[in-house]
Amino acid sequence: QVQLVESGGGLVQAGGSLRLSCAASRSISSINIMRWSRQAPGKERELVATISSAGGTDYANSVKGRFTISRDNAKNTVYLQMNSLKPEDTAVYYCNLLQPNGMNYWGKGTLVTVSS
Repeated sequence: QVQLVESGGGLVQAGGSLRLSCAASRSISSINIMRWSRQAPGKERELVATISSAGGTDYANSVKGRFTISRDNAKNTVYLQMNSLKPEDTAVYYCNLLQPNGMNYWGKGTLVTVSS
């Protein structure tokens, strides 16, 4: 199976920025779809951003214009640049890889806390 390790989470003030990284144990070539999701305490997991095998992106309405997902296949890494952070962005952020066969792989998450 594919191992995914997120990093870059931490504490940031409202209006600040963070860049999350997700390192994969094997190639994330363009045939794979990569996603970031998040889950706040007591809430359902929410899909935040998706990047397709062709490089196309999609975002939840709550983060459009503030977050940017990107991928570097040569480094087997996907990123989530988060700008203009709000307290409601506080959550554990999870990296997700969708293989062409439909199998999903998840990282263990990295915590982002945005203070008022």
